[in-house]
Amino acid sequence: MGIDRTMSTQAVLYIIAVILLAVAALPVPTRGVNTALLGAAVALLAFAWPVLST
Repeated sequence: MGIDRTMSTQAVLYIIAVILLAVAALPVPTRGVNTALLGAAVALLAFAWPVLST
């Protein structure tokens, strides 16, 4: 009765998206990269991952 502690690819993508969106909410200037758009793109990729991976 072992516990599988590995995370799915979709879960990792969602965590990356949440981190990017949290960083985008901070008043930290970023050069050349819009972290809000990048976070939204990663969230969309995570949402679509089951369709893309089949």
